[in-house]
Amino acid sequence: MKRRRFLFIAAAAAFPRAAAADRTTWQVDMFGGTVGLDLRGPRDLAQETVGRIGSTIAEIEAAASLFKTESALRMLNAAGHLHDPPPALLDLLHLANHVHQATDGRFDPTVQPLWRALAEGRDVAEAQAALGWERVRLGPSIQLAPGQALTLNGIAQGYAADRVRRLLLDEGYAQALVDMGEFAAIGGPFSISVEDPALGGIATRRLAGNAIATSSPSAMMLGSNFHILGPGGERPCWSTISVEAESAAMADGFSTAFCLMTRDEIRAALRRTQGITRVTAVDMAGDVSTF
Repeated sequence: MKRRRFLFIAAAAAFPRAAAADRTTWQVDMFGGTVGLDLRGPRDLAQETVGRIGSTIAEIEAAASLFKTESALRMLNAAGHLHDPPPALLDLLHLANHVHQATDGRFDPTVQPLWRALAEGRDVAEAQAALGWERVRLGPSIQLAPGQALTLNGIAQGYAADRVRRLLLDEGYAQALVDMGEFAAIGGPFSISVEDPALGGIATRRLAGNAIATSSPSAMMLGSNFHILGPGGERPCWSTISVEAESAAMADGFSTAFCLMTRDEIRAALRRTQGITRVTAVDMAGDVSTF
């Protein structure tokens, strides 16, 4: 199923006459969904900014998409190694390594073969034998262990939102809400609803220069399995996890991993991790907690 993602950028604070400013609209497919753009500001600047956003998204897609047949990630998965990987892919892999270590290994991009086996109804024994982020070698070249393949879908959208936010800051925009399924804000405040698949809206959060990402294991099912998979066979402990953090990539990755962690494990991870300001959790009984 194709997800709809909407990128909204308002330039009112950067441009005093923004109410009368030109409006530029644009959309593109990205990571299996659609990213829309509504940009307001002087026509020349708006058009130039749209072009730069498009180039940034294309760069990230070319590096890390599983939906683009010629992406660097697809080539890595097919060959098991990749020389001279693009900078965006290296950025994402190092971010993934940080989240992996901070979550006691719950965030593990090597679950991709297991995800595919479950999605295709195949036996999972071979895929399970290939799991293990510690067997991935990062450097000037990337080397996977036999049978391994990676997914960065649990962090790439947040990374893209951060990149677009940085671009807009550099362009002088003072009010922006970047929404790629994960939200990153410039200025604010912006009101964001936290949604649970069963309960609907369970909280409203106000973003002001920070980011938020929400993961719900039951939002997609692989047969009888949740789409968020634990590398050690862990099953989700929560119906929904929402993480507020300084960066959307951090919020994205930790919201995925925290779904597989107990309350005490989440609290331990928060004590050793900087940049996360709040976690909202909905348990399987529908009770809501904040950490």
